[in-house]
Amino acid sequence: MDGRADQWKSGSRLQAGLPATSGFVGPPPFIPETRDDEQVCGRVKPLHLHPARESLEPLWRGLGASTAALSPSCGFGASAMSPPLDSGSAEEPSGDLRSVLVTSVLNLEPLDEDLYRGRHYWVPTSKRLFGGQIVGQALVAAAKSVSEDVHVHSLHCYFVRAGDPKVPVLYQVERTRTGASFSVRSVKAVQHGKAIFICQASFQQAQPSPVQHQFSMPPIPPPEELLTHEELIDKCIRDPELRKKYQIGLNRIAAQEVPVEIKLVDLPILGQQKAKQMFWVRARGYIGEGDMKMHCCVAAYISDYAFLGTAMLPHQHRHQVRFMVSLDHSMWFHAPFRADHWMLYECESPWAGGSRGLVHGRLWRRDGVLAVTCAQEGVIRLKQELESKL
Repeated sequence: MDGRADQWKSGSRLQAGLPATSGFVGPPPFIPETRDDEQVCGRVKPLHLHPARESLEPLWRGLGASTAALSPSCGFGASAMSPPLDSGSAEEPSGDLRSVLVTSVLNLEPLDEDLYRGRHYWVPTSKRLFGGQIVGQALVAAAKSVSEDVHVHSLHCYFVRAGDPKVPVLYQVERTRTGASFSVRSVKAVQHGKAIFICQASFQQAQPSPVQHQFSMPPIPPPEELLTHEELIDKCIRDPELRKKYQIGLNRIAAQEVPVEIKLVDLPILGQQKAKQMFWVRARGYIGEGDMKMHCCVAAYISDYAFLGTAMLPHQHRHQVRFMVSLDHSMWFHAPFRADHWMLYECESPWAGGSRGLVHGRLWRRDGVLAVTCAQEGVIRLKQELESKL
């Protein structure tokens, strides 16, 4: 018990029991610089602080952090494939304050058979929706159309239009195939009569196999030995030398309102950063045991957090990003996990070019089991440097 429930309860409007409306939650922590007249597929990855906070250089410069709330229970029943009680079981908070990602983000309104409506609890002032919200809600819609004894093993998505935060999103599910071992569902997210997002999710009956292997988890400090978001803020504000060295500026309000907790393994140093980053991550609040599908939906939200910005880490000291938007997103689910327990998110970018960046990610359980693999490609547009007239 680490007090996460009390901290979340007291610090934010994003708490259990609030209705999933389209109301916004405070000013956004990071604001992108975009042109309203430019039509871009996907959605913006905000990289800059709100103008009122320009005195602090964002820690997430290059991480591309952005947040949004999604929607009381996913509505999934119990399953034979339950999340594990791993070494993070001591993290259980007191009471039953459910994670906002479950109570306010992933609760879709059923309109008809295989038709659901999702609402936005918070949106960035970029006037575009956070991609993790769309992926998570689409997976919720797909999971409602399959039986309780199957689990999602992969999903593949494309962001085709920017989302409009002023209206809800409709999710249309097509039951593409229901087989003995595998079932496929296609989901289309629609606004204003047009698709903004398409996704295919595949579900599988649990099947044992003697063919098993995985990479090894990197040796890194456990989350208990690392600074929390709030502690990092306090330390950097009090230590001007540290702030100057790492070019860090964190926002306490943003740290409290984001429904995801993060602990960086290594602080980014401008000019000395590889296209790789690692951080511990978990959903704020309590989710508990239950259907593994619910934890996969929460992980879908988390997986898009600070992901594409990995591609800019080696370049952020030479170039300023105008905006970053994701084009596609894929996930493969390997083993049961708890999304409200600490997991290591290992992100790396093997390639960037042609105004695009490719990133790979691995979510590790703290006991060394590889739980999820992710991949994403996105557009990266830079600010044009002004030429001297002298």
